[in-house]
Amino acid sequence: MTKKDHIRPRPVRAFQWDLARQVERLDFLLKWLPRYADWGYEELYLHLEDAVEFPTLPGVARRGAYSQKQFARLVDAATRVGIRVVPIVNLLGHTQYLIKTPELRDLNELRAPDGSPLERGQICPLHPRTLEVAEKLLRDIAPFCTAGLVHTGLDESFHIGKCPRCREEIARVGLDAHFAGHVSRLHALTSKLGLRMALWADMFYYIPEAIAQLPRDVIAFEWYYYPFTRRPRVELFNFAEADLAARFKQHDIAFYGCPMNGAFRWEPLPSFSERLENIKSWWRYAHHTGAAGFLVSSWEPNRLAIELTTAIDAAAACLWLEPHITEPSQMLARGFERVFGRTGKSAARTCLAADKFPFSGYPRWQINDRWDVLATDSTLLTAGGARAATYAREESALRALAKSAAVLPPALGASLQFRHYLAQRDRFVRAAAQAIFLARHHLAGNGFDMAHRRPLAAKALAQAGREATQLEPALKKALRAARTMWRRSRDPKQHGPNEEMLTRDAQRLRAWRAWLRRAQKKPTLANGATPVCGRWQLQFAVHNFAPALQKIVVEQQGPDGSWAELHSVFTIEFKAAAAQPHSKIVREISVPVDASDARLRIAVRGLGQVAVSGITLTDGVTARSPAGSREKIVLGLPAPRNGFPAINWGHNAGEVEMDFSHV
Repeated sequence: MTKKDHIRPRPVRAFQWDLARQVERLDFLLKWLPRYADWGYEELYLHLEDAVEFPTLPGVARRGAYSQKQFARLVDAATRVGIRVVPIVNLLGHTQYLIKTPELRDLNELRAPDGSPLERGQICPLHPRTLEVAEKLLRDIAPFCTAGLVHTGLDESFHIGKCPRCREEIARVGLDAHFAGHVSRLHALTSKLGLRMALWADMFYYIPEAIAQLPRDVIAFEWYYYPFTRRPRVELFNFAEADLAARFKQHDIAFYGCPMNGAFRWEPLPSFSERLENIKSWWRYAHHTGAAGFLVSSWEPNRLAIELTTAIDAAAACLWLEPHITEPSQMLARGFERVFGRTGKSAARTCLAADKFPFSGYPRWQINDRWDVLATDSTLLTAGGARAATYAREESALRALAKSAAVLPPALGASLQFRHYLAQRDRFVRAAAQAIFLARHHLAGNGFDMAHRRPLAAKALAQAGREATQLEPALKKALRAARTMWRRSRDPKQHGPNEEMLTRDAQRLRAWRAWLRRAQKKPTLANGATPVCGRWQLQFAVHNFAPALQKIVVEQQGPDGSWAELHSVFTIEFKAAAAQPHSKIVREISVPVDASDARLRIAVRGLGQVAVSGITLTDGVTARSPAGSREKIVLGLPAPRNGFPAINWGHNAGEVEMDFSHV
């Protein structure tokens, strides 16, 4: 018995590579497999979608997907070092990879009014071809299931029951039997191939009655990506605690606990401390509940340098290799040492310093898509509104961290440089809008004629032009950093999403500079709509006091009485502070509006309540507030505590109308 065998406890220790968002270079993956084996990992889960060729369904694989030969090399390399492979083949939710194929589009659950399948959605479990397609996918992937297990996904299947045939069956047997029936049919396919079936467990939060109807040898994988003390929580239920483990044990269903190692959506860096706290929570819970396994999952790493999530996996290995190391800072230091060697300890300290400035949550991510939703006069908002000084401090701190890039591992150094650019951009875009407001103040100034006002406005705009010139080299530096992050593990001939975002930023910067050149000659242009703010801005504070799945929408009424959406943003923060039933998070929202007499409304959609306050329509000079806008107005209904969530993103769950024409 080796030393590693002696210290190997249960549950089974597993890690995951998400290859569905991007194809990692095979040489990169092969290099790390022996290291993962040394760290005590026993299983590798591969999230695939269209990232691998399916010979019997040749239209599914995307360009650049792994060939069967390449995939065999990866699986064989894992086998040689003692790591068993479990492919993930999504067979309900997250099946856009099938529906995008014209020949398979009719599988879609979602239908147009004429009955034709929509271009986006998920497969219908009762479609006559669903089992045929599922069997082809499973047969093609079966040779690579060296753990004797195949994972069928089935998570986040919120479109279930939308087509007529499914609605009819649900009306007859219930949603629980409908879902369990799909599981049973897939189980029959996997059993015929000599494989055990796995699935994600989140759907059982909403239809727990289905658990009793499952085949007893399936394995359920429960996931939750924030730290917790007693039990995981359910976001859609306003983060109410869940106890699926007890239900699984009651029905002899094996289950894994699943934390996550990476970042959320558009984050360029993980929150290292929160990821490790989440991992610790699940390790403790897995032991307490007798879980069969522990899977450190990984999702959407295409905006990250993947070596950083690898370091978190290495840090998680402290739980079984060095259980006396329990502090996240110490675990992270050991993880970075395992991945990067002697520089690891100082690199870990730098990461923890960067944790203080997370670029997380949809309100922060608006800037990735448009620059005219950040113009605010913070003095008009309630306490909690962002201040320019906050972004200045963030930019200064990240600039200091980015300066150490040369002595850090390249993956981390480039990530910090890219993160510093995001801080520069945040500060720059907000300052640009303030320059417009200042120019408008000068143009509206009392006691001076227009001949005196225009030079003052032009001076404010000239300063904005100088700042725009300074952002250009920062953007180029960020592009080099983004390329480094991507090319560490991916095809250098392709461009990652960070590079694509920077390309759009460059276009916005050119448009802003072109507008400034025109405005230098004609300063009164500042009184109209600009690339960084509208003629008017509706601004208000959103109090996310009961986090769930809310979306804030601003609409404007047209002459015919209909309402058109001007802007929307989810309230999801992706931070531990927001992953609880009650929070004090306040975000400022600003939306460009074309006229001061526009009839507007603020609405909430999705699940849960928010409050809004400080509703103001301003051009930076004049501010208009409808009656009662300074008080908190609660919108929406409390999030459900159980049952299948009815989510309708086209329906307002609560709204407040504002008429500024008489203010």
